[in-house]
Amino acid sequence: MVARLKKLCSRLVFWLGLVFLFTGCQTAGYYSQAIRGQCQVWNRQRPISEVIADPKAPDFLKERLRLVLEIRAFAENELKLPANGHYLRYADLGRRFVVWNVYAAPEFSLTPRSWWYPAVGRLDYRGYFSEAKAKRYAAKLAAQGFDVHVGGVTAYSTLGWFRDPVLNTFVHDADADLAELLFHELAHQRLFIPGDTDFNEAFATAVAEEGLRRWMESRNDPAAYSNYLAQVRRTDQFVELVIATRNKLSELYDTPRLEANSSAPAMRREKERILQELGTNYSRLRTEWGGRAEYDEWFERSLNNAQLNTVSTYYELVPAFRRLLKDDGNDLERFFVSVEQFRKPDKLERRIRLATIARIER
Repeated sequence: MVARLKKLCSRLVFWLGLVFLFTGCQTAGYYSQAIRGQCQVWNRQRPISEVIADPKAPDFLKERLRLVLEIRAFAENELKLPANGHYLRYADLGRRFVVWNVYAAPEFSLTPRSWWYPAVGRLDYRGYFSEAKAKRYAAKLAAQGFDVHVGGVTAYSTLGWFRDPVLNTFVHDADADLAELLFHELAHQRLFIPGDTDFNEAFATAVAEEGLRRWMESRNDPAAYSNYLAQVRRTDQFVELVIATRNKLSELYDTPRLEANSSAPAMRREKERILQELGTNYSRLRTEWGGRAEYDEWFERSLNNAQLNTVSTYYELVPAFRRLLKDDGNDLERFFVSVEQFRKPDKLERRIRLATIARIER
């Protein structure tokens, strides 16, 4: 196993050499850290069966890994998500997050900065296996005038290129959160359109939502299912607040500016006012929730365009996929066939069609 991993890492280094030749040192440096990070994940993984059989492994970890296997089987058998060898190994990375993603957007625009990657096309984030490197890169973008946001990520999908392991960064999540995460990542195995982050993440979010609903019903725990539905309602309310704020900012940024330089300070002040209003509205919503603080950490950050975009990426188009699933009679196989049709249009047409469906659903 070790020899095979070393051989695989050697191949990745070879491809890094090609990246260096065709894209330059800066890009090669980025992929170098990505390869080292991925190799670290591989080097630390063990078969789940081996961990469960290990008398030295903590009982609580064994319990969580058995649950992973149950969730994985449910995803394959009931949700028709291709597990294909994923989540059969476990790796303890010794840290809270596996990667840190950098998001960026211009100061007066909600159009995200994107980066091109081999095989997957353009994505709206840049991932680092080191928090320090992610923050250094974010600082460079901020110095260029971008709004930036750095967020830790507990899991990611290699989209079938490699077999994704279970990580310590998410295995101890609450049962529902663990199931939702695995369903989300496996949904990327079912469908992924290169270069369209919003589509891919909203699709996976909608599939995970439906998958979790079915999984919780199968467990015959009405109280847990009721808590889950309440959590979904709170998430929807939070998303509505953020989307409404983005709409206000979009109107502000689209305002014709006869003298851009002189109007920039006024626009900056209005932007700050709108963002402060978002914080005030969340405080009211939090009171309605009885003081639940699940989004407090999000609001503790410095709100900006990049951070707001992270919410729209995962949630703004979810109502469209909910509607499509409903129109297909909640039949996941029919739903997957319907969604496959969105491969054909270009990104703009795909976005317009889904946005129209989303408005109908709301």
